[in-house]
Amino acid sequence: MSNARRRSLGACLGLGLVAGCGPAPNPQNIAPVESGGGYQAQYRDPPARGGEPAMLFSARLNAERCTPHGGGPDGGVKGSELVEYALRGERLSRNDLVDVRVSDDPTFTSNYVVSRDGMLKLPFLPPIAAQGRSTDEIEADLAAALVRAEFYDAAPRVSVRATDFASVSVAVSGAVFEPHAIEIGRQSGDDLDPARQLALGASTEARNLSAAIRAAGGVRPDADLSAVQLRRAGRSYTLDLRGVFEGRNAADVMLLTGDEITVPSRQCFQDDLMRPSPLSPPGVSLFLSNLTQPATGNAISAIGREVREMPWGTRFMQAVVDTNCVGGARATSAYRSAVLLTRDPVTGVSTVIERSIEDQLRRADRDDFDPYLLPGDAIACYDSSITNLSEVAGVLGSVVPVIP
Repeated sequence: MSNARRRSLGACLGLGLVAGCGPAPNPQNIAPVESGGGYQAQYRDPPARGGEPAMLFSARLNAERCTPHGGGPDGGVKGSELVEYALRGERLSRNDLVDVRVSDDPTFTSNYVVSRDGMLKLPFLPPIAAQGRSTDEIEADLAAALVRAEFYDAAPRVSVRATDFASVSVAVSGAVFEPHAIEIGRQSGDDLDPARQLALGASTEARNLSAAIRAAGGVRPDADLSAVQLRRAGRSYTLDLRGVFEGRNAADVMLLTGDEITVPSRQCFQDDLMRPSPLSPPGVSLFLSNLTQPATGNAISAIGREVREMPWGTRFMQAVVDTNCVGGARATSAYRSAVLLTRDPVTGVSTVIERSIEDQLRRADRDDFDPYLLPGDAIACYDSSITNLSEVAGVLGSVVPVIP
């Protein structure tokens, strides 16, 4: 290759690489992100800083799009007392283990498992309905059945106690991150306590409504917690779960196999749901890409499991700091940028936003443009222009030899 052609090639490479150091165009999105119409108003682009006082508008912009609460503004769901009575307390489901004792009668005293058809089947007696019923109700039916079958002239002393609650299969849909049929309440062999297995009574928390919602990924920020629907045995119940976030008691009912839970949506992002609770996602797992300079890989920058899995309510800039995208030598690191790739959980459409790290750190209204992270979000960091120029120089030096 002649010297002239080498110089021409070097000039072309130099111009092309230096052009890559300039600012990239803003990401294009289908959702109207610029006007605050994305899933979060915090996605909109920050305006240039002026002399006017800093104001925070994101929470108000988000709230303006909310539909009314399905359960009413004061949480007064019609018939709520009847709903509480129908669902409250411990109720048996298929495969539950119960201890039955009839006076001192060894014929009927034993441990029984609620059958697949929801019946409790004792020898020499017709099956007794157990699915969805309390042990008190079963005791009354069992005593009456013993008298009807002429085993006793008068109702004997009967005791029915739950010894071990089995797992239940339920369906969760609506405004949760992972709607699907789930099984909750199962314990592994390592979790079983032999002493507890021999004792009467069992814990029900693993079969509660909150456990099912968490197993379905937790409620989304657009969920309407005032009107959560529980469908059981052909009947529908409306439950108000807002107390979980408001410091009030909420109807965390015990679930049965076959229950169907639907969490409706208010079609808006609710900032007050972005905090830990029994109904929230356990945390946020992120996809991360760190800088090429000064680190050559995520492992060197200490981006391990603790960094990729963040608490629910974490914001974009917190994750940017956690991934070592902020700080370093001011001359070479001051003008970095970071990109967030997210997906609207309602529409399924992706959104990409980019923030200048330096501008985000220095502006007083930074919180208005600092989105909350959602499960599955991806974050990428870009180096400053100075670092890019040094990379260009290195590439030119390795590709184009110096011509005397």
